[in-house]
Amino acid sequence: MCKTLDGRTLLFTVEKAFDQTTVEKFLLANGISRRALIKLKQSPNDIRKNGVHARSIDRVRTGDQICLYIAPKATHLRQSEKSVPILYEDADILVFDKPAQMPCHPSGMHINDTLANVWAAHCAKRGQTVSPLRALNRLDKDTSGAVVVAKHQIAAARLKGCIQKEYFALVQGVLSPQTGTIDIPIERERPFELKRITSPDGQRAVTEYQTLASDGQISLVRCVLRTGRTHQIRVHFAHLGHPLLGDALYGGNTNELSRQGLHCAKVAFLHPISRAPLAVYAPFAQDLQTVLQKHGLPILQGEQVF
Repeated sequence: MCKTLDGRTLLFTVEKAFDQTTVEKFLLANGISRRALIKLKQSPNDIRKNGVHARSIDRVRTGDQICLYIAPKATHLRQSEKSVPILYEDADILVFDKPAQMPCHPSGMHINDTLANVWAAHCAKRGQTVSPLRALNRLDKDTSGAVVVAKHQIAAARLKGCIQKEYFALVQGVLSPQTGTIDIPIERERPFELKRITSPDGQRAVTEYQTLASDGQISLVRCVLRTGRTHQIRVHFAHLGHPLLGDALYGGNTNELSRQGLHCAKVAFLHPISRAPLAVYAPFAQDLQTVLQKHGLPILQGEQVF
């Protein structure tokens, strides 16, 4: 029997195509990384075949049951009493609806008010080991919306670089053309500083956008990231002369909004274990709704947009 205590148990059935291959080759073909496999091999009972301990070099036959036990990795994180909505959760992943003003990870100025601290409290309330926050799409402190968290290293490895992220942006003015692709490299303005600029010497950055509504003063824009550069959407629209509303760092007007008008509204991916397609939607944050209502723009939500 595989362990069923705090941790995650995964069960795989060997298909005919893998008959007489090794346990290691079978697991690698099923998306288990070499790094994860090395960790599994360190414990004598974390890889089992048909209920019995198995070595990575053992042969498998069609129909064999390969069971993996993923032990939890403990970390020391302060727990936050702040409440953050959970958009989706199962045994392998969780999706938070992160508010603005909240960083994902602790830093010098934020010790116990981050999403990682909220995650620590979430684990503790369920009587589970407090593990590191494996955030797969870290958002800026002042960007709201969906953040995908992997509950173990195998889920993290399978989802890395495989999450489609779509955003709503409140952009100043009216974009021309109203739909298009921005393909302009981005780099740091100065070494070790946060601010980014467009530069031919930077890393390639690609943002697809579509204007959904506009009153002439601001526009509600849907953005799809094809690359994941820091501040990518903010830098690209500022470069076009249409900074995000409230984005003081890149020239946005802060009279109506005290943070950048950017919201991760959708994350989509294949589930790391079942491989079923999954899409999770995050409703507009209240401060963005207030601005949209003031300008008579629609508050679009969920699948009606995508």
